[in-house]
Amino acid sequence: MAKIFTRPNIDIILVAAIIPLFLAGLITMKGLGNLDATGILDANYYFNRQVIWILAGFFLFFLASAVDWRILRSGWLLLFLYTAGILILIALLVLANAVRGARAWIQFGLFSIEPAEIMKLILILVLAKYFSRRHVEIAHVKHIIISGIYAAIPTLLIFLQPDLGSAIIYASIWLGMILVSGVSKKHLFSVLILGVTVFLVSWLYILEPYQKARIFTFINPAADPRGAGYNALQSMIAVGSGGVFGRGVGYGAQSRLEFLPEHETDFIFAAFAEEWGLVGVLVLFAFYALLLWRILNAAFKGESNFEKLFGIGLFFMILSHFIIHIGMNLGVLPITGISLPFLSYGGSHTITLLLGLGILMGMQKYGFASSRLAAVNKDLTLV
Repeated sequence: MAKIFTRPNIDIILVAAIIPLFLAGLITMKGLGNLDATGILDANYYFNRQVIWILAGFFLFFLASAVDWRILRSGWLLLFLYTAGILILIALLVLANAVRGARAWIQFGLFSIEPAEIMKLILILVLAKYFSRRHVEIAHVKHIIISGIYAAIPTLLIFLQPDLGSAIIYASIWLGMILVSGVSKKHLFSVLILGVTVFLVSWLYILEPYQKARIFTFINPAADPRGAGYNALQSMIAVGSGGVFGRGVGYGAQSRLEFLPEHETDFIFAAFAEEWGLVGVLVLFAFYALLLWRILNAAFKGESNFEKLFGIGLFFMILSHFIIHIGMNLGVLPITGISLPFLSYGGSHTITLLLGLGILMGMQKYGFASSRLAAVNKDLTLV
């Protein structure tokens, strides 16, 4: 019987890409104060708590890299995780108290957990398992429908919290994974038509007035500069005022003077761009490109389609977060409340990212072993 825990496997280049991103986030949020549990203003409230989440996340990252994740090939184990996640999301809608208008968090004293973040990893694993077992016949439309149901259930529950941003991430994960799984162009077109239909129905019967206002604001934020368009305008002002070299660390007027809302989460890119300028943004993008390349590199070295598809799903999860966050900070996408991976404040999001990367590292490890064994067998055959 194979051991569950083995020697850790770490991609040094991947870690070297992550650390500067975390540091960029910590430097940007340092000095952005908030009231602590006693009601006293703590100038480093977000900074101190984020350090704790990063350390906890790296602990899970190294631990996960030492696990033989072939145990996840068991359909029953993934079904259990998926069912448990769905039940927790349902319980949130029924039992949880609304925080900032959403029933999305489980409170544990001074900390809270957002189950929707962990559910992203579970959905990726479930879809990876489903597509890997049906790789040959994936062109059949029934597999698009069944996989869509797997994704639609948590997406709907997240949307009802309400959390439109996270729901879009779930949909992006499913769409990205199904695109690389071998779906036919005809069926892809059908999926796009379905997506347009869902959007129209949502617009007419489901979306809340404030969500519609965000979309209208995206089209013309200046129409309501003190209301629905305020966030978008302040974000664009922050990005533009950074210029080429930025205002300097700690001198971002939009974030430090509280003009920029949610500057530690939804608009941290704007806060970063104001202080670091275009040069800093280009360096930041370079580290993201390096990270995404290493994720794909690890995915393609997976032992089976299951590991490959998990890595690709993780790639699309981070990429969709990145594109939507940057887009809404630049005013080219509607405001949806999406975190920027590794920079934004948030424990659940940080731990989910590092846990997902740790799982990928663990999967890459036995992928390497299989590749070496195949190479040895090939050499023996030639002899």
